Amino acid sequence: MSYPRPLTPEEKLADAKKLLGLPRIVVICGSTRFMAEMNEADLRETEAGRIVVKPGIDMKSPHGLWSDPVGAAALKVRLDELHRAKIRLADEVLVVGDYIGDSTRAEIAYSRSLGKPVRFTHPGVDPDV
Repeated sequence: MSYPRPLTPEEKLADAKKLLGLPRIVVICGSTRFMAEMNEADLRETEAGRIVVKPGIDMKSPHGLWSDPVGAAALKVRLDELHRAKIRLADEVLVVGDYIGDSTRAEIAYSRSLGKPVRFTHPGVDPDV
């Protein structure tokens, strides 16, 4: 006798999103030097009827929360993990900007390892093309 295999957490999430009737979820990735472009992409994706998640903190801009180097390093680790969670939640990834640094390259690789479609505002920067 054969039993159905249990659903993976990813399959359960996909089923839940369908049952809830959620629109596609897009996560925006890229260097925080492109925060203005990310905000514009957020506007356009939202207007197109998609739910958008993106970086919420630009650590390149001065702020008391990351003025201490030790605290800033710990915050960066937490933010990186939070962004990977946003990638897992999303249906697709939009990479913003005409530059791909190490962090964004890692996010693209992580997204693709999960089978997430990846779009680029500047397709010429795709590290896998």
